[in-house]
Amino acid sequence: MDVADMQNNGNEGFSFRSCVFRRKQVDSLLVRRHSGGQTHQLAKILSVVDIIAIGVGATIGAGVYILVGTVAREQTGPALTVSFFIAGIAAALSAFCYAELVCRCPSAGSAYHYTYICIGEGAAWLVGWALILEYTIGGSAIARGLTPNLPATPSQGLGIVVDPCAAVLILVVTLLLCIGIKESSFAQTVVTTVNVFGMLFIIIAGGYLAFKTEWIGYDLPSGYFPFGVNGMLAGSAVVFFSFIGFDVVASTAEEVKNPQRDLPLGIGIALSICCILYMLVSVVIVGLVPYYALDPDTPISSAFASHGMQWAVYVITTGAVTALCASLMGSLLPQPRMFMAMARDGIVAIFFFRH
Repeated sequence: MDVADMQNNGNEGFSFRSCVFRRKQVDSLLVRRHSGGQTHQLAKILSVVDIIAIGVGATIGAGVYILVGTVAREQTGPALTVSFFIAGIAAALSAFCYAELVCRCPSAGSAYHYTYICIGEGAAWLVGWALILEYTIGGSAIARGLTPNLPATPSQGLGIVVDPCAAVLILVVTLLLCIGIKESSFAQTVVTTVNVFGMLFIIIAGGYLAFKTEWIGYDLPSGYFPFGVNGMLAGSAVVFFSFIGFDVVASTAEEVKNPQRDLPLGIGIALSICCILYMLVSVVIVGLVPYYALDPDTPISSAFASHGMQWAVYVITTGAVTALCASLMGSLLPQPRMFMAMARDGIVAIFFFRH
């Protein structure tokens, strides 16, 4: 345990209370580095572009390709764009907190490290394992979403469904992340670029079709807010989950060349890009087809198909698959860094700290 960095260590003896509530100093990691302590320092090779790619890739998942249909049909109507904007503002408030903390405490532990400093070891232990569980379950769900239409293979007598494609995808992404942060960030940039171009295709091609049909989706007797302001706000709460993922960037703090400058800039730009893309996609899709006619399962593909562009489903599917891959990389990227940070503090086995 890094006792030298703990506050309130003047009391003699050992107690459960002192163990749970002892805290680290804000600059404890930097002090150990400058004093020659045995603190493993990751290679600082990430730039602003890498941070933006990781943030956008981890945030934009395939859920947006389905979410726009469900939320527009049931809660917002054409006001889906406003819901995305409000959700983006709420996400920005959280992002500002991450940006401030990551500038002061650039650690791979992310929220775990911040909790250790502000509250204590007990709460940090809970936060660390909660984040690991979140990334594990989230990564599994993302990988499973890649092959929803393939025949599943039941396991022998266990009553569960096995998805071999999801397992292979997780294995491949894990091996890629094991190669190094430089190679994995390059792969994330490539996959994210393909995903963004897919969304730009939806915006440009969909906007062209909407202009040809005079935006029939907005020509409604119920107006822009068919479900009222309450429906729009309820939709904002749902689409807020489309912005989850930018916090992954904080786990790369020790690998950024200039974390005090690059991390806040990268988080802000990544979140802005995601919000703008979400809003433009929602404007186009709701304008192509009346909200009540949107397919809740495949809203974007069906909207293009209704205008005679069945071939667009291949472009949209490519975008959805790359979005899944980018989100999966974003879910798996922080896990070894979280284990390393916890092992460095003696909370988990030292095995996770060695390299």
